[in-house]
Amino acid sequence: MLMRRLVTAAAAAFLALGALPAVAQAQTGDPSFNLVNRSTRTIYEAYASLTTDQNWGQDRLGTNVVPAGRSFVVRLPQGPCMYDVRVVYDRQGGPAEERRNINLCNLTELAFDGRQAQQGGPGQQGGQAPQQQARPPQAGPSGNPSFNLVNQGRTTVMQVFASLTTENNWGPDRLGADTVAPGAVYPVRLPEGACMYDIRFVYDSGQPQERRNVNLCEITNITVPLQ
Repeated sequence: MLMRRLVTAAAAAFLALGALPAVAQAQTGDPSFNLVNRSTRTIYEAYASLTTDQNWGQDRLGTNVVPAGRSFVVRLPQGPCMYDVRVVYDRQGGPAEERRNINLCNLTELAFDGRQAQQGGPGQQGGQAPQQQARPPQAGPSGNPSFNLVNQGRTTVMQVFASLTTENNWGPDRLGADTVAPGAVYPVRLPEGACMYDIRFVYDSGQPQERRNVNLCEITNITVPLQ
């Protein structure tokens, strides 16, 4: 009887292990996709990063652009499927449009039409009005607080911190291992939701600058050094 139980337990364990690859395969695949520009603008930058990442990473277009009505194949490594995708129109630091929590393994193309591009002003960000109307009266503004850091100074920005005004610490450096050289533009990725942030920039001289109580959902670009 004991031997029979051991054999049964071993068989159940073997079947469970055999099922694991199928479960894992359902969550992974080829997330590469065809980026289609259905707007009237040119896409100058495109970012695709895992939903678990804290920054947007590299511009997937490199030196390429995607004119209106054209497309571009974005090649991504096989593996996890859940991505956030961001495109920037017109020029560096131009209006941006994002798609969050996209299963790229389930599609072959992802189209952007520009209708939800951030314009840098309240009421101009497409698709936000219903969320604002449904917001509880006591809640603060909500939306997409991601922004472009534009370095118009003469020194490199070494660190960027952005934390909700309700938090007690600055949290992680939003640049990670990156820096922002003079004349460069860097997209700072923040989670959709609350808009009110405190931000802190640290330059290569070690000198910091801060701005408090900023509604980042109403801003497309933040230019440093701060005035």
